[in-house]
Amino acid sequence: MTNHLQNKTFSVHTLGCKVNACESEAIKEMLRGCGCKELPFGETVDIVIINTCTVTNIADRKSRQMLHRARTQSPDAVILATGCYVQERSEEHRDDVSVDVLVGNRRKGEIPSILNEVFTNVAQGENGPFLYVGEDAGLKAYEDLPVTHQQERTRAFVKVQDGCNQFCSYCIIPFARGRIASRKLDEVAEEVVALAASGVREVVLNGIHLSSYGLERYSVSEQAALCVNQGELPLLELVRRVAATDGITRVRLGSLEPRIMTENVVAELAKIPKLCPQFHLSLQSGCDETLKAMNRHYTTEEYREVVERLRKHFPDPAITTDIIAGFPGETEEQFETTVAYVREIGFAQVHVFPYSRRKGTVADRMSGQHTEAVKKHRASIIAEAARETMLVYRKKRLGSPLEVLLEEPAVIDGIDCFTGYSREYVPVAIRKDTFSEELVSGSELTVHGTRLLDDGTILVG
Repeated sequence: MTNHLQNKTFSVHTLGCKVNACESEAIKEMLRGCGCKELPFGETVDIVIINTCTVTNIADRKSRQMLHRARTQSPDAVILATGCYVQERSEEHRDDVSVDVLVGNRRKGEIPSILNEVFTNVAQGENGPFLYVGEDAGLKAYEDLPVTHQQERTRAFVKVQDGCNQFCSYCIIPFARGRIASRKLDEVAEEVVALAASGVREVVLNGIHLSSYGLERYSVSEQAALCVNQGELPLLELVRRVAATDGITRVRLGSLEPRIMTENVVAELAKIPKLCPQFHLSLQSGCDETLKAMNRHYTTEEYREVVERLRKHFPDPAITTDIIAGFPGETEEQFETTVAYVREIGFAQVHVFPYSRRKGTVADRMSGQHTEAVKKHRASIIAEAARETMLVYRKKRLGSPLEVLLEEPAVIDGIDCFTGYSREYVPVAIRKDTFSEELVSGSELTVHGTRLLDDGTILVG
């Protein structure tokens, strides 16, 4: 077949999670390999790809807006929509003039061949939209989308897992992403070696449900046993293998399920020197009644025990999380319990989301739905409590050694600085005029912070 992609220009815009970002990088690499030239999103190009998200109503709206913007910016381009919004709502786009091609999840690796086919069809006078969206039953096998090079970056996100079997009552993602599936360990290792060769120093392991890495080969009862210290999680083997890569100095984990962080798992993780002491433990609510309604499989006491366990094995780790505000049926008292729990745990950072009603989920059919005003108000209160705990955590870091991986220069309050992140994922800015040696992206320094800026960045010098 003729390569219709040779010398075509393209741009990619990504919405949503870090897994989407990983997949977008892979799509870019594949298209460049077909002879395409990448241009920034917003410029007039031959192909525009929007990698969509559907986790909230706002994500849906942003996905639609970006598709319409792409058509306005490049009226003659082939507009390709992919991702979770497409997987769940492809039928809504059949009459949308903004979209030419719809590609579902676990078919993103086919995008170059799909585009080639589309250009052939268009040349023969066929009109879109062209649909390449499989049913839920097809979302089983892991789709390998390797990335071998990250331009001018010190940190790389590596996708190792897809899908989710949890079916939390508020979440549409198990339907959009399918069942759990994991990448082969050797393939992850090969990608990490290539990334290290390109200059990457920190690898962040990501998945839709990272805690399920490798668990699809076990029965439900065997999976449960693994989570109560009766075996070793495949995730541990993955972290050890990645950490053993020459050139990689840091390994960071994406969002984790609290239930897997047993005494054995935490103790074994603590033996891996390159593992960053930042743990994103998904919480969603600090109230047991709400957690049960959400179909989360732990209590606040169990969560508290995990936090204590991490603080026992790691010196002052950063505990970060997500919280949903205004879940259906959440009373004022239950909400206040969550706010108090946020302060008690002392999170280093919290991502707060007003509950988003998703058609097809259990929570959508629950009584006690709150107004948008109530949800936003509760989210703002939690966010303020979370900011307080974040500042407390970062103030404690002042004067203590911070191992910083430098990323890029920046001007802060009119001062030339070089910015980066500590192993705890605290943003750090180093004043150039107070450092005798040259500051270079990718280098690592041990520094001592002098003051905390309003945005929570630690300033050095």
